[in-house]
Amino acid sequence: MNDAGADAALFPGFTSQRVATPAATIHCVVGGSGPPLLLLHGYPQTHAMWHKIAGDLAREFTVVCADLRGYGDSDKPESDAAHAPYSKRAMAGDMVALMRTLGFARFGLAGHDRGGRVAHRLAVDHPACVERVAVLDIAPTRLMYRATDMAFAAAYYHWFFLIQPFDLPERMIGADPAYYLRRKTSGWGSAGGAFFDPRAYAEYERCFALPETIHATCEDYRAAASIDLAHDDADVAAGRKVACPLLVLWGSRGVVGAQFHPVADWQTVATDVRGRALDAGHFLAEEAPEATRHELARFFAETARA
Repeated sequence: MNDAGADAALFPGFTSQRVATPAATIHCVVGGSGPPLLLLHGYPQTHAMWHKIAGDLAREFTVVCADLRGYGDSDKPESDAAHAPYSKRAMAGDMVALMRTLGFARFGLAGHDRGGRVAHRLAVDHPACVERVAVLDIAPTRLMYRATDMAFAAAYYHWFFLIQPFDLPERMIGADPAYYLRRKTSGWGSAGGAFFDPRAYAEYERCFALPETIHATCEDYRAAASIDLAHDDADVAAGRKVACPLLVLWGSRGVVGAQFHPVADWQTVATDVRGRALDAGHFLAEEAPEATRHELARFFAETARA
């Protein structure tokens, strides 16, 4: 099934679009009416991860679900020695340009996993654009690297595997991308991944199997371990924090909840933080869609009431 067919099946009533931004063409779906809300996916998925909650959210918001550069059906630009094209700063810039092109200068923002890291950078770099931000099942990148111990390294081995120099991880994943995807996603969630809708999973598999996606997603992680940390260090040195309200949600059966202190950790980089655990593993929007939708709707509705 191509992206338009999958979008029609997973996001009824939404329009599927490819939007040219200055640095990359971004694939997205748009639906609903009301205050704009941008939803960003994580690794190794696509915008399809939001399909269980996007329709309900669209009753209250204009919902935009986008593929990050390097993922899904968005462009996969060439990288460089500094991994700058896959820095969270570059990826955030795509999303600001996307929303402006769609007519939204200011919006709500939620990101899961890698999308949460892009959301963090976007909220810091473009504070005038973000009303409120939610991050799902992550702690700040800089803190997670600094707190690394054996338990974290074992659970998040991919952080250290994917940053190895080109083309070691690319060749190893590329030997059997479907197997790698299945092992990675089934290990992070509950019930061995039984909660995944087969239509959405087929999209993850279709997109992740592309060699250019495998390379781009490795570059995403290489950037996180280098140029992104430099940007985070600069924020700390300058005293820059996320100034808008921030909601953090995490899975009660996941690594983040077990090994970190999500609310306290986000308070180190944001001024107004609240959050709670949901009964899930890592993939909140697919494992616990009703609870995730409820928390996001309640949080972002506060913007509409303000």
